[in-house]
Amino acid sequence: MGLRKRLMRCFGLGGDEAVPEEKPERAAAEKKRPCGGAKPKLRRLSTANLRSLSLQDLSRKLETTRLHAFTLDELKAATKNFSAANFLGEGGFGPVYKGFVDGRLRPGLEPQHVAVKYLDLESDGVQGHREWLAEVVYLGMLSHPHLVKLVGFCNEDDQRMLVYEYMPRGSLENHLFKNLLASLPWSTRLKIAVGAAKGLAFLHEAETPVIYRDFKASNILLDSDYTAKLSDFGLAKEGPKGDATHVTTRVMGTHGYAAPEYILTGHLTARSDVYSFGVVLLELLTGRRSVDKRRRGREQNLVDWARPYLRRADRLHRFMDPSLESQYSSRAAEAAAKVAHQCLQSVPKARPTMRDVVAALEPLLALDDDVPMGPFVFTVGAAEAAPARVVAGVVEAAAVANANEEEAEAGSRQGKRHVMSAVHAESPLRYASAVKRPESPPTLSRA
Repeated sequence: MGLRKRLMRCFGLGGDEAVPEEKPERAAAEKKRPCGGAKPKLRRLSTANLRSLSLQDLSRKLETTRLHAFTLDELKAATKNFSAANFLGEGGFGPVYKGFVDGRLRPGLEPQHVAVKYLDLESDGVQGHREWLAEVVYLGMLSHPHLVKLVGFCNEDDQRMLVYEYMPRGSLENHLFKNLLASLPWSTRLKIAVGAAKGLAFLHEAETPVIYRDFKASNILLDSDYTAKLSDFGLAKEGPKGDATHVTTRVMGTHGYAAPEYILTGHLTARSDVYSFGVVLLELLTGRRSVDKRRRGREQNLVDWARPYLRRADRLHRFMDPSLESQYSSRAAEAAAKVAHQCLQSVPKARPTMRDVVAALEPLLALDDDVPMGPFVFTVGAAEAAPARVVAGVVEAAAVANANEEEAEAGSRQGKRHVMSAVHAESPLRYASAVKRPESPPTLSRA
């Protein structure tokens, strides 16, 4: 029977769906090389003897996975008693706090910042416990550069916590939709898309395939150099085995990201994740949420609104995120839009695999030869006037005229001319023209 059902039974929680019995073990499957680069480090937890474990024995068993079984007192010390100053946010699992662990907390522990997710069992009940258990088991089995690292957990009395590596840049959702001061540059968006695609490809190509089931912008975390890592494996499922084409399960996930066939039938496949990836790729291209009730009519659903533009390269400018200010490669954007269109096919078999998606997106990281040069920056002045600041080539002509007329009439500032400058100009600019383009992050390479 499936991994999830075995785990639920072994901890006395029962299964939540019918899963076909496993066939006799097949010959060792051919090892597949994950997309892009050298084969990443992979850890697996043997689950053959989990049937006999009680919940109280879980921490002792998981010590073999290099995970730390933290006590409640240790995590209180790490987070300064879960202080409000260390509060990072609240997710479906519960509140998340920043902490710091080192050898003083436990001998031999690598000094590092961590994120501690605290499960609220009173509100989440059995479902919350199942999600906590799935996270511990899956991230205890698997390790990959594009999966967030699980440092440890807490299983003390009624306390259920997860301790992750700290991701200083937060979630992709925050950068796309909640950061009003800065927009992610095009090269960074592509890097995030490629990294997230590699994480999904790794899960789908594992010896025992894993279907992520909740791929969305808020579950993609970013480290200091914007490397994308998948987090929150609470809804992950073991993929179909043998002759089975899908897993039948309760429909769970996030509205706007879930594949239509999964919503209608409960049939879950790896291609369901591919559809969700297509939605996130659209969010990266457009800067729009998958579902936005503040918009009008059909624009509320991103996929419905975007489909006509995905088929027409000449309409790409109406589709791309305005905050990019046209600073992107049109060839790369067109190719990425085609990948999104393929991922969002209504027939699951018509969608590409995540390996194919990585192969299509990764070369786009090097396409920057057709990126527009960007706006000019120049100054306006007269022989008797101080240099005036004008940014992005925007000259407030009417404001200039009015200012000059007022000065002439008043006579108090004779011989000076003042020009209203655009916002964000910090100091007088004396260059005839200047171009500032965002630095491209390191290109991900293949071995």
